[in-house]
Amino acid sequence: MPGNKYNGNSSIPPNRTTRLIRERELKRISRLQNNDNFDNNKSTDPIGHDFSRVEKYLEGAEAATSYDLTEEVPTQRLLVVANRLPVSAVRRGEDSWSLDISAGGLVSALLGVKEFEARWIGWAGVNVPDKVGQDALTKALAEKRCIPVFLDEEIVHQYYNGYCNNILWPLFHYLGLPQEDRLATTRSFQSQFAAYKKANQMFADVVNEHYEEGDVVWCHDYHLMFLPECLKKHNSEMKVGWFLHTPFPSSEIHRTLPSRSELLRAVLAADLVGFHTYDYARHFVSACTRILGLEGTPEGVEDDQGRLTRVAAFPIGIDSERFIRALELSQVQEHIKELTERFSGRKVMLGVDRLDMIKGIPQKLLAFEKFLEENSYWKDKVVLLQIAVPTRTDVPEYQKLTSQVHEIVGRINGRFGSLIRVPIHHLDRSLDFHALCALYAVTDVALVTSLRDGMNLVSYEYVACQDAKKGVLILSEFAGAAQSLGAGALLVNPWNVTEVAAAIGKALNMSDEEREKRHQLNFAHLTTHTSQEWAETFVSELNDTVVEAQLRITQNRPLLPVDYAANHFLSCSNRLLILGFNATLTEAVDTPGRRGGDQIKEMELKLHPDLKEPLTNLCKDPKTTIVVLSGSGRPVLDENFGNYDMWLAAEHGMFLRHTRRGDWMTTMPEHLNLDWVPSVKHVFEYFTERTPRSHFELRETSLVWNYKYADPEFGRLQARDMLQHLWTGPISNAAVEVVQGSRSVEVRAVGVTKGSAIDRILGEIVHSKPLTSPIDYVLCIGHFLEKDEDVFTFFEPELPSDNGCHSRSKSADLSKLPGDRRPPLKLPSGRGGSKSLSSKSPQQRFSEKKPANQNGGATRKQSSEKTSWSVLDLNKENYFSCAVGRTRTSARYMLGSPDDVVSFLKRMAEASSTGSLPCV
Repeated sequence: MPGNKYNGNSSIPPNRTTRLIRERELKRISRLQNNDNFDNNKSTDPIGHDFSRVEKYLEGAEAATSYDLTEEVPTQRLLVVANRLPVSAVRRGEDSWSLDISAGGLVSALLGVKEFEARWIGWAGVNVPDKVGQDALTKALAEKRCIPVFLDEEIVHQYYNGYCNNILWPLFHYLGLPQEDRLATTRSFQSQFAAYKKANQMFADVVNEHYEEGDVVWCHDYHLMFLPECLKKHNSEMKVGWFLHTPFPSSEIHRTLPSRSELLRAVLAADLVGFHTYDYARHFVSACTRILGLEGTPEGVEDDQGRLTRVAAFPIGIDSERFIRALELSQVQEHIKELTERFSGRKVMLGVDRLDMIKGIPQKLLAFEKFLEENSYWKDKVVLLQIAVPTRTDVPEYQKLTSQVHEIVGRINGRFGSLIRVPIHHLDRSLDFHALCALYAVTDVALVTSLRDGMNLVSYEYVACQDAKKGVLILSEFAGAAQSLGAGALLVNPWNVTEVAAAIGKALNMSDEEREKRHQLNFAHLTTHTSQEWAETFVSELNDTVVEAQLRITQNRPLLPVDYAANHFLSCSNRLLILGFNATLTEAVDTPGRRGGDQIKEMELKLHPDLKEPLTNLCKDPKTTIVVLSGSGRPVLDENFGNYDMWLAAEHGMFLRHTRRGDWMTTMPEHLNLDWVPSVKHVFEYFTERTPRSHFELRETSLVWNYKYADPEFGRLQARDMLQHLWTGPISNAAVEVVQGSRSVEVRAVGVTKGSAIDRILGEIVHSKPLTSPIDYVLCIGHFLEKDEDVFTFFEPELPSDNGCHSRSKSADLSKLPGDRRPPLKLPSGRGGSKSLSSKSPQQRFSEKKPANQNGGATRKQSSEKTSWSVLDLNKENYFSCAVGRTRTSARYMLGSPDDVVSFLKRMAEASSTGSLPCV
């Protein structure tokens, strides 16, 4: 595959961390070599990435001095998909466009990375309804490495202004959903969500059109949460990463969103999901666990099919060199000189924010007011410069915020100012890059009081410009940057005005020595964790995540070859079908968006309605014997299968009956001790009372405690406490086994497994149904706990070589093996299979000669062949073991869900009825 450096490489380290460390070291060596070349060829231009450099990079110019010194050709194409392109387009004529370049975060991040060649895909910010204009803009953007997505005005209004800015953005910043005071509001939400999905599909169509094999697709931000799913549906082999630039809220906030489950599942289609901080990543995993009921792991989120979506934190940085070099420019030095003279004799405090609710500007101003109230000494010795960049000026909430800020500023200046000096200089506009760098450089204390912020790069920019002055950074603990710059900054809770006021006093009075230490910590982090490093790391981990997924897939079982299994079914004369029940033949309960589903309905195990006709037809086939082998109790199996002509094996095979030939019989070993049951029952009752939505089931040979519907984290803690109590108390000396499911704990007697019951079940089947030919086809299919998967290996013609392990040669190759036969299973002519539990291996049991009369105890003589017969004569090609919904299994094959089982059994029933395999 082009661009995939791992393809065909047999020396890939199996451990992800080892691979990434090795790659990091190679990059470090390469970077050192490039730096040596840079020192020898340094440009006289003191600024790192000005607009001309960015434009050259976007145009693909290979002579951009600082980054093309090694003449290294990019090894991989990167498709960067964001809502907006890094250019602004203005129409000058019918087929003429002018483009303005933006030196924003993503462009700067990718500017110095040589491992890949970037292409941008996004909306150009303008409505272009005519074909001529679209063609002209596409051609102009192609010269800038950009590919446009054309959205009409209605889509932009509903998708961008509506769902993105009105619903997702407030929710992700903990502002909550808009209040629905009219039914029309609800309808508006629904139409906005439909437009959101439609827009994401439009982005996907453009990506699919330009995608080449080996490309990496990097989707950005909350605007494109559906994009990973759209892309993977088109091409499951596509490498897709998704990164969120805002906070991700806690699961309790996210679960209020009506479309919560759809968005989570769409994002989980990506190979790698990235966030700025570990907190945001943890919130995402928690939402998937609590809302979707999926399994959270240290690596990410694992779905029901065993597919892992890696979730990790990738703190973004800035292009620090750009700011450091900018300070050497003459125009910046002139600004610095002017500002120094203007505020001579006063300490300068600075705030640079968008005029937004989440930036905490009113809280900042109130804290400054409190500081001046309590510290009259600083009244004329400190000034706060607040740059508030207007945004969404047409929204009433933002207009109200602007008025509130102006009112507070006026009040403070009126209380503490004079005709000559005022404590706050407030500016409702943005500054150009040079003026901003100068302002950073003269500032003594930077004040960032965000109420909720994805990262906040203002704090990074301030530190980058402070190598000379060593200013102090006061940083909100609710900004993502707090996890990166917290060592050197003064962290505050912006809602606590008293705390922020105290931090202002501490910063203004801080000693030079402490200022130096704090600055050095943050400056070191800033210069090593750059935006380029961030981009390199994400793409590197995305590539490695795909490698990791490929390694995981090689360990998974292949899907059941339906036609192959059905053809062999037809060719055999005596077939045995062993079917599990729960999560195999049961009907799925449709409860979208609700963790754990409908507890009442799911606890009532019901046979899938689409299976009634196929099972009836299979049961009528005289060549086919069906056994339903389940951990459920006898009443459950009677209720669901009592009308079919089949064998029922309840409680892992400890109870057995044929639905047409009598009552239940026990296959339990003799002298089975169940004295431990009452004490274990008391423990289960105790934990059920103290774990909401948990329940336990008392069976005749086991007890099961289930916490599937409980809070997942609390349930795991309770299960751990329960196990500790059981092992140290009620079962410490009992002959029992504890079987842990994903969200259950079962205590059962030793030897009670589905596999150990099979030979006893076979004995009863043979006794009740005279055989004219040996069993030559076995299908064993079910969703079994690991402890019960010995049922899969029981019939294996090739037994595992290592003790206690079910590993075999690769399942995919089993059908190619020669048709060796195992020694035929010999069973006695008299009844007695129900009590013949043996501790011997399956192979030993298959070849041993058992007494002809269990009561008489007479041993078999040399003429034993005349009084026994082979009941099992199985080729490898005629044995199919299949796990349902489990990728890591002892079975040869797997199916994804009960719906797949339904489809397979329908096909088998049609083949059984017609004698041939129907075309599909």
